[in-house]
Amino acid sequence: MPDFKLKTDENSKATELPLIRICGTVEQNPHMRAFWGATVSFFLAFLGWFALAPLGLEVATSMGTCENQIYPPVEHPTRLAYLKFKSLKTGEAYCQYGIIKNSDDDPIDCAEVPYPQNTTGTAEEKKKYRPSILSSCVCTAGTNCNHIIANAGVAAVGSTIFVRIALGNLLERFGPVNVQAGLLSFGAFWVAMAACISAPWNYTVIRFFIGCVGATFVTNQFWCSLMFSPNIVGTANATAAGWGNLGGGVTQIFMISVLFNPMIDSGIDPNTAWRMAMIVPAVLFVLCAVTLKLLCWDTPMAKRFDVAVMGKTKKPSLWDYVEVLKDIRVVVMIMQYSACFGTELAMNNQLATHFRTYFQMDAGDASALAGAFGLMNLFARSLGGITNDILFKYFGFRGRIWAQFLALFFEAIFLFCFGLVDNTQPWYVALAVLIFFSLFVQMAEGTSYGIVPFMKKQQLAVVSALVGAGGNLGAVIAGFAFYKPISDPLLPFQVHAAYVLFWTLLTPCYYWKEHGGMFHGPAVEFATEKAENTA
Repeated sequence: MPDFKLKTDENSKATELPLIRICGTVEQNPHMRAFWGATVSFFLAFLGWFALAPLGLEVATSMGTCENQIYPPVEHPTRLAYLKFKSLKTGEAYCQYGIIKNSDDDPIDCAEVPYPQNTTGTAEEKKKYRPSILSSCVCTAGTNCNHIIANAGVAAVGSTIFVRIALGNLLERFGPVNVQAGLLSFGAFWVAMAACISAPWNYTVIRFFIGCVGATFVTNQFWCSLMFSPNIVGTANATAAGWGNLGGGVTQIFMISVLFNPMIDSGIDPNTAWRMAMIVPAVLFVLCAVTLKLLCWDTPMAKRFDVAVMGKTKKPSLWDYVEVLKDIRVVVMIMQYSACFGTELAMNNQLATHFRTYFQMDAGDASALAGAFGLMNLFARSLGGITNDILFKYFGFRGRIWAQFLALFFEAIFLFCFGLVDNTQPWYVALAVLIFFSLFVQMAEGTSYGIVPFMKKQQLAVVSALVGAGGNLGAVIAGFAFYKPISDPLLPFQVHAAYVLFWTLLTPCYYWKEHGGMFHGPAVEFATEKAENTA
């Protein structure tokens, strides 16, 4: 056995996770090279995957899809988006003297200028419409602009479903290093192509193909599961994925405050600035792909992966997916992951625009608040994995299941609470609720992949792929069923919370004879065997 830098078990898998022990050759330290390779590649993938989200209004302006570009207020003064508009900074409304509503209580026009303002008032007081207070790009809920951004957001997470499912076989055929490098190289092309966006159709197509890099998550989890022992795999998986997901929060700040705003301050036109900003993550993709190929191994003992290390004697096939999906526990895990990771993806698409349109914040402030959600990945997902491992140590597998239930339950509670925060309340109220909401979202993701490696060990790649795809499925469901069709700015969050709670309540479905379940320990013969092994 090689002289590894980390303590290992009989299968050469690491039994510890010393984050800064990165010294040694690839033969001596394949574990931490794989951990950091999986983490950094997934971080950059997230950075590029959602790079267009905080730039949504700038892209809409360049495409000419803002409501006030398509329907100039002077020519179309009674557009619903205008009638409902009110500046949160000044308190002034587009309709200076109130709104006229029909029998269904829907706004149809602004009230006429009353006496004496209509005769003796100033020029400004004689106006019943005030187009000057409208945002530079009106893209509120219900507008065509908002629908375009929402559709592109769904496309960005929808494409990943198919790629994540395909990775179950691709990882077994080509190994994690080749798959991860290939995904980043493919993604680099489409992230760079984003600089050429000119119309809604190519905006949606480009976001669709960029979304393929979201499948790097499956490699991230599979790779760590190959490198780390069962006693630490929950923490390793959660930390690698959590710090990778951190890219979704960092990109909200990075693309605006680090790239876009400084370019604007230097005199570059906004239309050019956001396009130049998109080149940066594309370059980072290529550099990371090359580094992975040169410096990392697939497994502790071999440069390239072989299915024999998982105890499989036959080559991967599509029938593996059918066999895995016959297990109701896998299906429940897929949908529970749609309720946590799917929620995170939906928030990455929605929050920046929500804060800019509903709370009328400028780009920098909105991206900072939206970024706070993703930045919780710095520790929250790891906290879920650590909690999962600790409860497993003291309560057995039942502890892992309870950790999953509690994380999802409180995620649903705080998501519903976020949907109750309206724009009459200070921004810090929304931020406080958002932080607690994000904490439990990320913890639920960590607890999920503390269970996944134990579900079907010989089909680990396929289970990881299907559960990962479930996360993107959840984002698609949220986009099409909650956020796109509901014009109310807060109700979609509340409905989404009910979706999360529904799948949370199915946690008792988890039961294995060898592990036990939420309310039961393992079967007698397995409990006896475990006690004998411990003795």
